[in-house]
Amino acid sequence: MTERAPVLSVRGLSVRFLMPGGRRVAAVTDAHFDVAAGECLALIGESGCGKSVLASALLGLLPGNAQTAGRALLGDLDLLAADERTFARTVRGRLIGLVPQSPAAHLTPVRTIRSQLEETVAELTGVRGGRTALREAAEAAAERAAFPVDHLDRHPHELSGGLAQRAATALALVGDAPLLLADEPTTGLDRDLVDHTVDELRRHVDNADGGGARPGDGRALLMITHDLAAAERIADRVAVMYAGRLVELADATAFFGTPGPRHPYSRGLLDALPDRAFAPIPGLPPELGALPDGCAFAARCDRATDACAALPPLRGQVACHHPHAVLTKAADRA
Repeated sequence: MTERAPVLSVRGLSVRFLMPGGRRVAAVTDAHFDVAAGECLALIGESGCGKSVLASALLGLLPGNAQTAGRALLGDLDLLAADERTFARTVRGRLIGLVPQSPAAHLTPVRTIRSQLEETVAELTGVRGGRTALREAAEAAAERAAFPVDHLDRHPHELSGGLAQRAATALALVGDAPLLLADEPTTGLDRDLVDHTVDELRRHVDNADGGGARPGDGRALLMITHDLAAAERIADRVAVMYAGRLVELADATAFFGTPGPRHPYSRGLLDALPDRAFAPIPGLPPELGALPDGCAFAARCDRATDACAALPPLRGQVACHHPHAVLTKAADRA
């Protein structure tokens, strides 16, 4: 089977914030990854590691004191070089559909879900023909996200957390964007709603129905999350971020199963889960404004040696001087 070309190709993406006094804070450093059509890449890591800053860079939503480097190619468009006019008219909604964290906070509180969907449909798809055409298009968009049509005339505060999430997903899908970006989409939801949300996202990744993604090819999904159970449920591949750097890229089945993660930090994340070893990682992450010259995880790592005073490059999909070994068939039998 021929490997699909990436929908999103990130190379050397870095984000620095210029702080008062000339100090620079490295929020994201030298990120490299691809996301293909029909694929979900889960970007995981502790809060404050730089995941949402990376998402903001892809959406052109960084504050004025941010400085970026590298490339983030969405087709032929370099998102890091695009201006606000390009983002507003071409990227947001049309090329990237955003499923936000805390969707109720992103929905306009004084307008019904129907009016917000109709406005988005008119803006992103050009549907005209009066109220009837817009009404039908809005209802079709709601049905695609499993949002009940009989709730369309409600305001955001009248919706449960699960329905607000479906409304946000409906808005994200209107433009048939080739890339969906879900930034902590399960925050604040109970476990059943988490499972439902990620299953709906997976369905839309697998089944595109026009627009920016070719039918049968699906959309690309970049899901940013600290919920490892949600990542395990939906992801094809996993990217692990620590202190602003990607430290591991792995197939999701191998990562969550056998042989498991190779980076000690990734192992620690899984071992901290209640249904696994339930052993927390000792210590705290370093401040992004005071990162060490070498491995940022070394002070918390039981595998660290003097070699870790030097920064490990991302080699063989893991950035570690002492990664856990890849199990061979012979080792499995031993």
